[in-house]
Amino acid sequence: MHCAIYKGPRKPESYLYIEHADDFSRVPEALLGMFGELELVMELDLGSRKRLVHADIEEVKRLLTEQGYFLQLPPDRHALRI
Repeated sequence: MHCAIYKGPRKPESYLYIEHADDFSRVPEALLGMFGELELVMELDLGSRKRLVHADIEEVKRLLTEQGYFLQLPPDRHALRI
């Protein structure tokens, strides 16, 4: 499974994963508007990876299939670190 990852100037450290580069047809307009002009960061083959740094790869795959996108939000910098 391949995906394309985008970022936008209005949502620093947030990333939008979609199934196919430049195909935003399954992403809600309101979500797209929150990002501003999107910039392609990279394309990934999720099938060749076992994990992602800041997201659960199985959840990413599931949401890409079910809803056509995955939204990665910035890590919570105020979370208690053990």
